[in-house]
Amino acid sequence: MVARGGMARFWSLESLQMAAADGGTESSALVDDNGSEEDYSYEELCQATPRYLQPGGEQLAINELISDGSIVHAEALWDHVTMDDQELGFKAGDVIRVLEASNKDWWWGRIEDKEAWFPASFVRLRVNQEELPENCSSIQDEEQDADISKHRQKIAENKDQMRTNVIQEIMNTERVYIKHLKDICEGYIRQCRKHTGMFTTAQLSTIFGNIEDIYKFQRKFLKDLEKQYNKEEPHLSEIGSCFLQHQEGFAIYSEYCNNHPSACIELSKLMKQGKYRHFFEACRLLQQMIDIAIDGFLLTPVQKICKYPLQLAELLKYTTQEHSDYNDIKAAYEAMKNVACLINERKRRLESIDKIARWQVSIVDWEGPDVLARSSELIHSGELTKISKQGKSQQRTFFLFDHQLVFCKKDLLRRDILYYKDRIDMDEMELVDTEDGRDKDFNINVKNAFKIINRATEEIHLFCAKKQEDKKRWMEACGSERRRVQEDKEMGMEISENQKKQAMQNARKSRHGKMKGVSYNGCPMPPPHQSLHPIHQRHITVPTSIPQQQVFALAEPKRKPSLFWHTFNKLTPFKK
Repeated sequence: MVARGGMARFWSLESLQMAAADGGTESSALVDDNGSEEDYSYEELCQATPRYLQPGGEQLAINELISDGSIVHAEALWDHVTMDDQELGFKAGDVIRVLEASNKDWWWGRIEDKEAWFPASFVRLRVNQEELPENCSSIQDEEQDADISKHRQKIAENKDQMRTNVIQEIMNTERVYIKHLKDICEGYIRQCRKHTGMFTTAQLSTIFGNIEDIYKFQRKFLKDLEKQYNKEEPHLSEIGSCFLQHQEGFAIYSEYCNNHPSACIELSKLMKQGKYRHFFEACRLLQQMIDIAIDGFLLTPVQKICKYPLQLAELLKYTTQEHSDYNDIKAAYEAMKNVACLINERKRRLESIDKIARWQVSIVDWEGPDVLARSSELIHSGELTKISKQGKSQQRTFFLFDHQLVFCKKDLLRRDILYYKDRIDMDEMELVDTEDGRDKDFNINVKNAFKIINRATEEIHLFCAKKQEDKKRWMEACGSERRRVQEDKEMGMEISENQKKQAMQNARKSRHGKMKGVSYNGCPMPPPHQSLHPIHQRHITVPTSIPQQQVFALAEPKRKPSLFWHTFNKLTPFKK
């Protein structure tokens, strides 16, 4: 669409994909808790937004736009961390220019001056691809007032159209999402429960989690959303209050997202048997579901909860402050961003405790409670010199977790072997910077030093770093540890005792198994990135295919892996 009067051109992806899709004519009824129904036929859903229902439809539309010379942008749902030159790394929220989308799994894109492949499942396409001018400064001074007035009116009209585009995307994606949830519950779960010889109750609980509760919640949410939707003038719709009304209900996604990695593992085990592959495919065909494997459907809720903040951010962008929905949309954006952040953080912590558990079982002569008894995250690690009151110095490797600082000693000959020495309770400590020179408490000359003092007993721990930069990092890390502990308390961030216990059991079992096998570079466990990066190519071709289950296991919110875990791997013992 080209606006007149010097206006910037803009278009909506929705406007390019309104052709009806081929498919069945069954009715997809949305039944609320009171038993009333609101019907959306398959054809209506396809007409509304076929790219979500037609395999390959999204790639076809994008490539048509690129071929026509249009600029296509996508926003990152999650971090994508890569160690391969031909993969594009980015953080959640980054904007990527899509240059090629012919492959359904991997797209070619650009961020700044870097071009590379990136996983399509990690991004969401922007609804409005081109920006409106922020002001009328481009208008020449000699233009008449009438022309300026007309120009501003055109800007307002185009902004209304852009808000309409976002509103319609929100509505259409909600309707299609309900269709997907319905297909999972009726097409898969219902059939699985009929075949008790193939599935146990525990297996179904692991694979599907609480998705039936999500389906029930989303039906109610969509029903209320429809009431706020203005069909005649969509840009006047006031949907912000709907998100605010249901914001507490979205917390049920936390359980599902936390369970999703276990679901992928369980499903992968079953898919190794032909009878399960055939069964799930039969379920899909019987339900007349689109051509996506079951693990793709099960990923949908994980993706959905991360899309809400992006959709609302885009909607807020095209909602003027004079609009009656502005304040509610702004509040809804913050609320959904907090929901997504909390869910992402809980998932990241679950991944973190698995790594911490594997690290602990590699430490020789471990004493006392497990690290996980109090901690769930590694903040910083490195070598420091610990100085005693008698002036004796000890070179130790320190690991700063939330609530505690653990220090170990390296083996004199096998420098990758660590022996447990002791730990310090950080909840009782105060951090004190120490100037270079003679220290009055220890009566020795120090450089790059800092102290940790017990507020109750006044016991002093003195540490010296090799470089000033190392000291600065440790000082910042100790401050970060205190902030994270406080944030966890405010957020209600907790890892259940059962999850901690399971992590330690898995780590001990895994270590026992690895002790019998060949180690990786002398380490009892592979570097964390080995399971995160599917390709190791150095030429510009589409990344080699990897198992679909692994792709979906990847497509989850992840914070950038810390370099400290590489330190962990280097310092774990050899096992033959």
